[in-house]
Amino acid sequence: MAKPESKKIFFENLSGAGKAIAVLTSGGDAQGMNAAVRAVVRMGLYVGAKVYFIHEGYQGMVDGGENIEEASWESVSSMLQVGGTVIGSARCKEFRSHEGRLKAALNLVQQGITNLCVIGGDGSLTGANLFREEWSGLLAELVEQGSIEADAVSKYSALHIVGMVGSIDNDFCGTDMTIGTDSALHRIIEVVDAIMTTAQSHQRTFVLEVMGRHCGYLALVSALACGADWVLIPEMPPEDGWEDKMCQKLSATRSRGTRLNIIIVAEGAIDRHGKPITSGIVKDLVVKCLGFDTRVTILGHVQRGGTPSAFDRILASRMGVEAVLALLETTANTPACVVSLCGNQSVRLPLMECVQMTQEVQRAMDGKRFEEAVKLRGRSFENNLKTYKLLAHRKPESELPTSNFNVAVLNVGAPAAGMNAAVRSAVRVGISEGHKMFAVSDGFEGFYKGQIREIKWADVGGWTGQGGSLLGTKRTLPAKHVDKIAEQMREHNINALLIVGGFEAFLSLLELLTARGKYDEFCVPMVMVPATVSNNVPGSDLSIGADTALNAITATCDRIKQSASGTKRRVFIIETMGGYCGYLASVGGLAAGADAAYIFEEPFDIKDLQANVEHLTEKMKTSIQRGLVLRNENCNENYTTDFIYQLYSEEGRGVFDSRKNVLGHMQQGGAPSPFDRNFGTKISAKAMQWVTKKLVETFRHGRVFANTEDSCCLLGMRRRALVFQPVVQLKGETDFVHRIPKEQWWLKLRPLMKILAKYKTSYDVSDSGQLEHVVRNRPKESDASVAM
Repeated sequence: MAKPESKKIFFENLSGAGKAIAVLTSGGDAQGMNAAVRAVVRMGLYVGAKVYFIHEGYQGMVDGGENIEEASWESVSSMLQVGGTVIGSARCKEFRSHEGRLKAALNLVQQGITNLCVIGGDGSLTGANLFREEWSGLLAELVEQGSIEADAVSKYSALHIVGMVGSIDNDFCGTDMTIGTDSALHRIIEVVDAIMTTAQSHQRTFVLEVMGRHCGYLALVSALACGADWVLIPEMPPEDGWEDKMCQKLSATRSRGTRLNIIIVAEGAIDRHGKPITSGIVKDLVVKCLGFDTRVTILGHVQRGGTPSAFDRILASRMGVEAVLALLETTANTPACVVSLCGNQSVRLPLMECVQMTQEVQRAMDGKRFEEAVKLRGRSFENNLKTYKLLAHRKPESELPTSNFNVAVLNVGAPAAGMNAAVRSAVRVGISEGHKMFAVSDGFEGFYKGQIREIKWADVGGWTGQGGSLLGTKRTLPAKHVDKIAEQMREHNINALLIVGGFEAFLSLLELLTARGKYDEFCVPMVMVPATVSNNVPGSDLSIGADTALNAITATCDRIKQSASGTKRRVFIIETMGGYCGYLASVGGLAAGADAAYIFEEPFDIKDLQANVEHLTEKMKTSIQRGLVLRNENCNENYTTDFIYQLYSEEGRGVFDSRKNVLGHMQQGGAPSPFDRNFGTKISAKAMQWVTKKLVETFRHGRVFANTEDSCCLLGMRRRALVFQPVVQLKGETDFVHRIPKEQWWLKLRPLMKILAKYKTSYDVSDSGQLEHVVRNRPKESDASVAM
């Protein structure tokens, strides 16, 4: 199939020969730091640079000696799945002094290091920038002392700094997600899901305290992900009298038959007067006012621990590679920068602009300018807060607008984790906007059979954490039953459709659009929210369910690789789902540290297979003990999983043995990841708001009539923005035979996997991050981090 044209730039144009790069982790640890260290080391070695570890952060830089150690390819093997930071992190008072930085400069010059990759929080990065600004003065001082030769000043004239933000709090402005945040959310949600079962058994209220001394991101997003009854964060303290309002809310929830309440408190939560609100205070309040059986759980450092999530591994790997590219391209006049992701695109931002914006947030909070603090946190944080309020706090019937519109919600296609969160969001936003919401069971099959019922606010309580599809979903397309579906639309007076599903949902919308010519019942606003583990829907870079599947693949690959530890050399061949779409195999391969991933979009032959076997054989002769090869289920009809397994077994005889695993439907099951819960919640809320807008626009002469292309849309994430796209316009972007988009952004990640697995390849740097400036308020559509 035709591949998208792309300007390939080889690394000969970006040589690191003669350069020395040092990588350190500083401040608090965060899951994913090791993945970033691994990527910096391997990318640095790949381009011909010398790479050094600085152990124990800035303390190691000041102390020198064995703390500064040259890194090899093998020295970062088997660290991708390890939490924390294996090179150590320490807070260093000495580095804050001029004398400490002078010692650090001497230690770096002695090793010829003038490129630093710093992984840490705003304090660590601010320190690195100060070090850079003082560099020439420090060298002059060292010459005066006789510690270095005079020619060293010209040879090592500039210190180049690139930062990656490693912080579970996600408290650094300018970046959508910091390394470690997603993994911390995983820990929190795992605990919340476990607590919910015991709370339901005993009809208890649980107060959970999560980290976030100055930033409420973890508390807010975990509250959104689990549907908590109340959340308390430092950026937006509750109004005076919040105690009574909270107790009324908890009481109302119980009176509707709910057996539990969840309250999430950030450790830095305060009231409007700056007085701390602790988990203990909240517990005592609930017991005193309501008499509910209440327990407190303080999560503490559990949130920092454990293996990094798939998202954090991919984020850290991409950022590590981007950091090396930034160091190769930097000049004496280039400001120190931070590398990050905006949406799914790499960006570089001036380090001090980000630091200053982060400090502004704290100043706004100290000055009790809380609305400003929320805005400064960024549009994503602001949208999270708005969405939480919309979904958690039901307005009284008297305050609801009365639209007299009926909106139906249904799932179409295979189940995907996060579908239920999307349905809950759609139902509650629809009710908040005055609509009567209807649930359709079993997709279009249930639609034509009349399996349609009204669904209320309380009916979708507790749905966010449920896997699969509680409404029921089928792959049945509507074309054969349009007459019966039109009849049901007429009978229930359905004025709009919101479909949550995969490629079948996309095909269904196209069929309903065609049916408008014959049936006026389909001349209503129709919108689709993409949900499929395969991530193969045109018009969207991400689909609900894909992140949960990636985490399942990554966790299973970790276990499979660990099963071979201590035994002889072994290669595992793993088959993933995805139809003809290679997203899960490719991105899962990057997250799991695979040596190869075979996909349909990148044709391969027997010579490629032979080259992969030979490459693994060479690696196995060194200290590498385990190999991992992923294969998409439909990558090639002849080179089956069995064939590849047998080929590797035969050709690797005497060097390694092989095993195969077919992961199957375990990739589709399980509780949704925090990413999928929030992506589903926020994208579906936006879709329902679009439905409301279209209903108002198309209501004329006592009825809804929408027959334009832009009234039948798919809502997808494109690079940095959430975009409504008429489905008819997406036909040209779609390979209908293989059920995939013709162009797929993630194909650009494949060379990263190959580079990190020690293959020589070309890498398209035309899409690497460019230096941008921190923007206070992005354009409304570009909520780049809509997912989180």
